[in-house]
Amino acid sequence: MDDVYERLVREIMLWLPEPIRSLVGKLGRAAVVELEEIRLRVGRPLALEAGGRSLFLTPEAGLTEDKGKGYKVSSQDLARLLQLVSQASLYALEEELRQGYITLPGGYRVGLGGEAVVEGGRIRHLKHISSASIRLSRQVPGCADAVMPFVLRNHGGHPYRTLIVSPPRCGKTTLLRDMVRQLSDGVRGSGFPGVNVVLVDERSEVAGCYHGMPQNDVGARTDVLDGCPKGEGMLMAIRALSPAVVATDEIGTPVELAAVQEMLNAGVAVVTTVHAADLGELSRRTAWAAVLEQQVFERFIIMGRSCGSGTIEKILAADGRTVLLGRPLRASAGAGGLGGGGEAGVVAENGRSANGGPGLRVHRPGSGPELCLAAPAVARPAGGLANA
Repeated sequence: MDDVYERLVREIMLWLPEPIRSLVGKLGRAAVVELEEIRLRVGRPLALEAGGRSLFLTPEAGLTEDKGKGYKVSSQDLARLLQLVSQASLYALEEELRQGYITLPGGYRVGLGGEAVVEGGRIRHLKHISSASIRLSRQVPGCADAVMPFVLRNHGGHPYRTLIVSPPRCGKTTLLRDMVRQLSDGVRGSGFPGVNVVLVDERSEVAGCYHGMPQNDVGARTDVLDGCPKGEGMLMAIRALSPAVVATDEIGTPVELAAVQEMLNAGVAVVTTVHAADLGELSRRTAWAAVLEQQVFERFIIMGRSCGSGTIEKILAADGRTVLLGRPLRASAGAGGLGGGGEAGVVAENGRSANGGPGLRVHRPGSGPELCLAAPAVARPAGGLANA
């Protein structure tokens, strides 16, 4: 937890305007490491989000659900934030503003709300910016340990084509990032030495590139196509970079699904994600029905929140019915899970964390499936079932 806290203080606090910087800094380590987003909306209370819950930060650095008690963000607060993140030159970031966000060193992202200036049917940039959402990117090395035995063929062989199915904000991008790292560097104890991986990172969320350089550890054998449209990038990877694995986040358009089919024809494994609650929901989408029927993907990792952010609810084989992992498992590394904290961030009944600081996590001991708490740190498939 200390490493996560120190990184957030070092890489995020300097972008926050005063007095917001000081208020967030007073929350304490346990609460800070749980943060997923900091939201500033002019004329409205400062909101902090973690574990699927949104709370308001008070002028006394407390947390409340009462919007009337939250610190009210001023236009000066937002103007100062924009000045800091743009280094006093929004004009220099015009292309990023057209996309609606600014990427910071460390892979953090500031999403912006305001009035869109449209020319020729395309957004040119934003003006009259009235809100900002600072999304906190975090690495959790080892959080994919539990799923890697299911993703690799027998004795560390070629990876299966794998789809992570997850509702929003359940830790899928964090899990994907660590899977990419392990596929690139190799998986200890599995006999898998690591292979060439191409990461098509259209929104700079996985590698967190800043000026083209990955800020997150995505492995020694990974090439990153940063800011590249996913459909085009997957095909470019096959033509130019000779990958064994191509990874990307949040696919779903016909162009992207067609590119996945091309990788299948080229013998390249794909590891990617999609927003959905389960395969039932996914199968009702026209573009996905054929993909599922043809068993383009050989492994489905279903994520949720039954044990908090980062819960692996189940892992399924290519037919979408054969269960390889049937009980919820909290993907974690050491004391921290995908939410960034560990026991220290769990909210007790009195609203305080285990170490006395304000906690933000929704899950309370005893409130979720006990099976999650008893799950092993690394689940290994029994027999040949995971290789069905």
